[in-house]
Amino acid sequence: QVQLVESGGGLVQAGGSLRLSCAASGRTFSDYAMAWFRQAPGKEREFVAGINWNGGNTLNADSVKDRFTISRDNAKITVYLRMNSLKPEDTAVYYCAARPWHISYYAANYDYWGQGTQVTVSS
Repeated sequence: QVQLVESGGGLVQAGGSLRLSCAASGRTFSDYAMAWFRQAPGKEREFVAGINWNGGNTLNADSVKDRFTISRDNAKITVYLRMNSLKPEDTAVYYCAARPWHISYYAANYDYWGQGTQVTVSS
C-alpha cells in the first residue's frame, strides 16, 4: 500500500502561483511513477503532469505546458506541482496518484490516489 496526502491548494487570483505537495508513505516511493490529475465539476478527471520513478522523464498536458512543473524529492518522499500563470480554467480538485515505474496518461492505470486538494482561480 501507498498512502498519498496532498496539500497546498487554495484560492488565488488569475496570473498567480501555487505549489502543491503530495507526501507519500508506505512502499518504496522511488519505485513509483507519480502524477497529478485534476477534476473540475461536471468534467472527467484529466491528466495534468507526471514524473517517472527516478525523475528522469516528465510529461505535461498541453493545457499546462510551460506553466506547470512537476518534480519529486525521493529523499523527502514527496512530489510537487509548481503552478504558474494560473487561469480560471485551472480551477479543479487536484489529485496525486502513483503507479509502478512509468508514467501513464490514463487514470485507470494508477493504483493509489490521494484525497485531493481544491485549487480555485478567480478572474
